[in-house]
Order: sequence, then structure tokens, then C-alpha cells
Amino acid sequence: MVKLALYFKAELENITDVGPGGEDYEWHFKVKCTSCYEVNENWTKNDVPGSRGTANFNSDQFSPIVIIECRGLEFVDFDPRFGFSAKGVDSETIFENIDLTEGYWADYDEKNIFFIKGWSSRGDFRFKI
Repeated sequence: MVKLALYFKAELENITDVGPGGEDYEWHFKVKCTSCYEVNENWTKNDVPGSRGTANFNSDQFSPIVIIECRGLEFVDFDPRFGFSAKGVDSETIFENIDLTEGYWADYDEKNIFFIKGWSSRGDFRFKI
């Protein structure tokens, strides 16, 4: 049984605990068949029951956010879309339903301005045993 870990990185300002916002988060991947090596050009929607990944990112370093058991396919791309959450470092304000479709996100509260920018996951799926 093959398990693939999705590693994600982002440049963060004033936030932590970034990850999918709940157990009903819809993961969107592009996949490749491990038999014929054909890449499906359509995004596949995947539900991962019981998932609630978070990552503590260091700037420009990949951190794992989910490990998925796979049979007959590999992930080749990930699109976070919307539904991520994060917490303010100083204020501990919880931000939900973060939309990363544009590749960045910004918000603010009474203490700080918060950013997720320059996120990346492409090419960083790793096999786990």
C-alpha cells in the first residue's frame, strides 16, 4: 500500500496553524496513472474522511499537511482553492474559509495584518511507508 504525503509551503506574516479548515475539506489534485503514466488533465475532487491537517510553516520550507493512501495513481499537482484556516500569532484570531485560488490571501484584525502569499506544493509529493 502506497501512502503519499502532500508537502506545502507558503510565506506567512503574523499567522500560524495554516491548513484545511475542517474534516469536510475537499482536496483537489491532478493525478497520474501508475500503470500507463497518463496524466488526467482534469482536477479530481477527493474527500479524506477524518482529515484535519495543519502545518507550522517556516518561511520557504515544505511541511506535510496530509498523508493519503493511494492505489494505482500518483499526485502531480494540488490546488488548495478555498476552505483553509489559520490563526493570528499575537491575537489568536481564527480565520476560516481562506481562499487561495489567487495564490495569496490577506486579512486583518484589531492587532495585525495577516498574509499568506507565494504558496506552493507543486512537485512535492513524497512517498511514505
